[in-house]
Amino acid sequence: MIDLFSGLDAWVLVSLVLALAFVLSFEFINGFHDTANAVATVIYTKAMPPHLAVFFSGVFNFFGVLLGGVGVAYAIVHLLPVELLINVNTGHGLAMVFSLLAAAITWNLGTWYFGIPASSSHTLIGSILGVGLANALLNDIPLGDGVNWQKAIDIGASLVFSPLAGMLVAGLILVGLKWWRPQSKMHKTPEQRRKLDDKKHPPFWNRMVLVVSAMAVSFVHGSNDGQKGIGLIMLVLIGIVPAQFVLDLSTTTYQIERTRDATLHLSQFYQRNNATLSEFLALGKSMQDDLPGKFSCNPQQTEPTIAALLNDLKGVNDYHSLAPEKRIEVRRYLLCLDDTAKKVGKLPGLDAREKADLEKLRKDLTTTTEYAPFWVILAVALALGLGTMVGWKRVVQTIGEKIGKQGMTYAQGMSAQITTAGMIGLANIFALPVSTTHVLSSGVAGTMLANKSGLQSSTIKTILLAWVLTLPATVGLSAGLFWLASKMIGS
Repeated sequence: MIDLFSGLDAWVLVSLVLALAFVLSFEFINGFHDTANAVATVIYTKAMPPHLAVFFSGVFNFFGVLLGGVGVAYAIVHLLPVELLINVNTGHGLAMVFSLLAAAITWNLGTWYFGIPASSSHTLIGSILGVGLANALLNDIPLGDGVNWQKAIDIGASLVFSPLAGMLVAGLILVGLKWWRPQSKMHKTPEQRRKLDDKKHPPFWNRMVLVVSAMAVSFVHGSNDGQKGIGLIMLVLIGIVPAQFVLDLSTTTYQIERTRDATLHLSQFYQRNNATLSEFLALGKSMQDDLPGKFSCNPQQTEPTIAALLNDLKGVNDYHSLAPEKRIEVRRYLLCLDDTAKKVGKLPGLDAREKADLEKLRKDLTTTTEYAPFWVILAVALALGLGTMVGWKRVVQTIGEKIGKQGMTYAQGMSAQITTAGMIGLANIFALPVSTTHVLSSGVAGTMLANKSGLQSSTIKTILLAWVLTLPATVGLSAGLFWLASKMIGS
């Protein structure tokens, strides 16, 4: 790893270290900010003592990051439009990363301090959107092109519907448990258990389910939220030291061959569907764009882009053999071809089989651009795992006692945790970033409604207010910081 940073100017190296420290700080804060959501029910119900719950939650968060992949990481990265991703330079990259991280960290610390279960996912996404919009305003780009709005809509839908689904599913699970075992001790609160049964802990099987589901929540939280940190670090590395990280330098000859094959097959795909795609791609008419200025992705330059990429990869068996400028060029071509292919896949006229073939080609095209070195994954795993082991108390009481008008029963805790683990696990499969905070807290609210115990309006209003304000607040804050940083760099 060290040799990757050798030969850098001192100011670039210092900036890189600071940027990486910022990202890892965000993940550390994410750990103790969101830990309570994974361990709140298991601590409140006294299924585990706090120190053990927090320790094992940290361990499972750690392994969740290690084993989670990078699908969610690049879903976050691709919130930014492809034009911004392919043209970022060192100064611009620093301004982008420091602005969005400063905004995210500020909001996370503020909501944690006041014990509000706010979402780190919302915070990060709002910060990225703010940078994209500010960049559009500064460069006279239409706001519609300043952010990858289709990706933003997909992520926004997952963030909006996952808490609603969590509330419904957790409530239904509780109703099922009450129908199955209406007189069971699992329907007691910890206080009732202590007073009526003179017992401190839940019944054995309820305790086991609470513990296992809490660790499952920790694991899927690590997988989903850890990938967001991985995506941020890759933005840092690509923006500040692009020569070393625009492509996966550990790529094998076989993988490079697959990239070449995918490019050839993509060309054949377009020719095969010439009647449908000819006008959109200007097939047979496109000319190489020699205009000065920033490289841009234009669907009507697809044929020249394919030809240029095949020429750059001709005879290449190892990306180390490419000059740094060529690596940046190859990445630009790959990102542009993938971006165009994604747009083509949404055009009417292609049958389902052709669309499926196009998706397979896209995966092969992005194999060597959508990656993360192991040391990046390990660093994020450690930051999130260690952060998980501190700062949990402020939110546990909110989850356990302040959402409903009475304390949480064991059955409610199990229902909320099982729902949260299942929903975030599904989100990981479909590479969608979701909020552990909002899924769990809405799950608890759903069980309170199903239990007919009512909700504490003041707490619900506070959580909803944080949910509503997080996006506009972080968009505004990160946009303002990016504008200031860009002006300072420009001057």
